[in-house]
Amino acid sequence: MIPLTVEKLRLQYREEKTTPEAVIKEILNCVEADRGMNIWITPPTMEHIRPYLDRLASLDPEDAPLWGIPFAIKDNIDVAGMPTTAGCPDYTYVPEEHATVVKRLIEAGAIPLGKTNLDQFATGLVGTRSPYGETKNALREELISGGSSSGSAVAVARGHAAFSLGTDTAGSGRVPAALNGLVGFKSSLGAWPKKGVVPACASLDCVTVFTHTIEDALQVDHIIRGEDPLDPWSEDIPLRTPAKPLKILIPDSLEFFGPFAMQYEAEWKKTAERIKDLQIPVESIDIRQFAKASAILYDGPFVAERWSDLGGFIESHPGAAFSVTEKILKSGADPKYTAASVFRAIHKLQTIKKSVHQLLGDAVLVMPTTGGTWTREEVRTNPVQTNSKMGLYTNHCNLLDMCAIAVPAGEADTHLPFGITIFAKSENDHLLFGAASTFVAATNQTPIAVCGLHMRGFPLEKELVSMGGRFVKKAFTAPVYQLFKLPFETPKPGLVKNPDEGAAIEVELWEMPADAFGTFTASIPAPLGIGKVELADGSEVPGFLCEAYAAKSAEDITSFRGWRNYQHQIKTLI
Repeated sequence: MIPLTVEKLRLQYREEKTTPEAVIKEILNCVEADRGMNIWITPPTMEHIRPYLDRLASLDPEDAPLWGIPFAIKDNIDVAGMPTTAGCPDYTYVPEEHATVVKRLIEAGAIPLGKTNLDQFATGLVGTRSPYGETKNALREELISGGSSSGSAVAVARGHAAFSLGTDTAGSGRVPAALNGLVGFKSSLGAWPKKGVVPACASLDCVTVFTHTIEDALQVDHIIRGEDPLDPWSEDIPLRTPAKPLKILIPDSLEFFGPFAMQYEAEWKKTAERIKDLQIPVESIDIRQFAKASAILYDGPFVAERWSDLGGFIESHPGAAFSVTEKILKSGADPKYTAASVFRAIHKLQTIKKSVHQLLGDAVLVMPTTGGTWTREEVRTNPVQTNSKMGLYTNHCNLLDMCAIAVPAGEADTHLPFGITIFAKSENDHLLFGAASTFVAATNQTPIAVCGLHMRGFPLEKELVSMGGRFVKKAFTAPVYQLFKLPFETPKPGLVKNPDEGAAIEVELWEMPADAFGTFTASIPAPLGIGKVELADGSEVPGFLCEAYAAKSAEDITSFRGWRNYQHQIKTLI
C-alpha cells in the first residue's frame, strides 16, 4: 500500500514525475487487486473517469487546488449519473446532479472515482451491515473496518484514493478512521452542506473526509466549507486560523472492551502522558454528561427521525433491508416515542449542551476514538452489542453540537492502529486543527542518544535544537560500550560496542521530528554514524556509534564513563 496524499500528488504533477492518467491507471490496478475486500459498490472505471481526466486540460492547476486529485465517495452521497444505493439495492436511484460537496470538489479539479461500501442506510459503526459484502479492515482483514463509512476509509488506507468523503451521525466518519490509521474530520454542524446526501438523521448528519494527513483534511475543508442557499441545514461558519486551545480536557475514567481491551487501555495511558507533554494545560474531567447525551441518540426519540425519512421505503419494500438495520429503523416507530417524549429529550439535551459548551470554552476534549475493536466474526455473533460499544466515545458529538477530528496515535497491537478524537464546541474547528497538529508533531518524534558534542552545553547542541530537537533525560548505556577520544580538529567521542571490555556510558536522550532525522544523520562525518544503542534499561534507541577501526588510533577514555566527565576532568587538570 502506497499512501496517496494531496500534497504529494500536487508536487509530482508540478515536477512532471507523473500524470493524473498514470495515477488513475495505478489506482485501477489496486482496486482490482483488492476486489475481495468489498471496498466499492460502484468501483472506478476508466469509462466513467475519462470525462473528468479530459476536463483537466481546460483547468489551470494554479487556479484548481485539487487538480488531478482522485477521491472516493460514500454511496449515500450523490454523484451525477452514478447510482446511489445507500447500501440497499432496492433503494437505488441515479441522480441528475452532484451533491454540493462533490460539486465543489470537482470544480476545484478533483476526480471522482466511484462509490464506496457502507453499513446500510449509514446505520452502524462496524462495516459489516452491507449486502455488498463486509468491508475488510485495511491492515488486518479478520477485524472490522468500522462503519458506516467503511469503504471510504479503507479506500484511502489501501491507496485507492488520496481522500474520500464519508458521513457522520454518531461516529461514522471517525471510527473507521481510527481502525484504519487515518485522519477523519467532522466539521461543525452545517459548515459543510449536505444537499444530495441520503439522510440518516437529517438534523444531525455531517459529511466528513478521510485523509492521511491533517494538512490534506484542512485543504478539503477550505474547498467544501460554506453555506449552500439551497440547503436548509447549511450555515456560514468560516474557519478561523488554526490555533492551540487554551486547555486540554481528558476523561478521568474510561471503559475498554473487546479482545484487545488491555492493549487499547495501555496505549491510551501512553497517549495521555504524551498529551501532558504538549505544554498546554491539561485537566481531567468526569464525562458522564457526555454519556447521558449519547444515550438520547439510540435510547430515545431521535431514532424516530430516521424512521421519518426511511420508514416509507422500509414499509413498501419488505425484506429489502438487513434484518438488524430494519429492526433499528423500525424502533423509531415505537408508540412510546410521542411528541411529548421528543420535546422532553430536546430539553434534556439542551441542558447538557449548555453545560458542555461552558465547560469547553476555548478548550478541547480528547478521548480514545474507540475503546476497542472486534473481529468480524464476533460482530456477526453479537451484532447489536458490539456495534453499540463502538459508539461509546463518539455518539455524543453531533447531539451536543460539537466538531471533531480523529487522528492516529500509535498502535495498540501489531497492525492495529490506535486513535484519539479531539472535540471542540461548534465554530471552534480551528482549535481542532491547532490541537491535532500539535499532537501529531509531538508524536512523530524520533528518539536519539547523543554522547558528545550534541549534549546540552556543548558546541553542537544548537544543531539538534535548530532541527526541532528536544532534550528528554539523562541515561546510561548497557555496560557493553567503550568510549574513545577521536583525533578530529575539535576532539569528539566515539562509542564502540565491546561487551568484553565495555562499561555503562552516560548519554543524553533527545527526540526530534521524524522528517528531520534523515537530514541530521546525513550530516554526520565518518567514522561516526547512527546505529542502535542499547540502554541500561534494556531498550534500544537510535544513537551515535563509531566504526571499530577508528578506535585503534584513538585514546580510550572509557574509565571516565562519559564525555562530560572526561571534559570536566580535563578542565580540572588545567
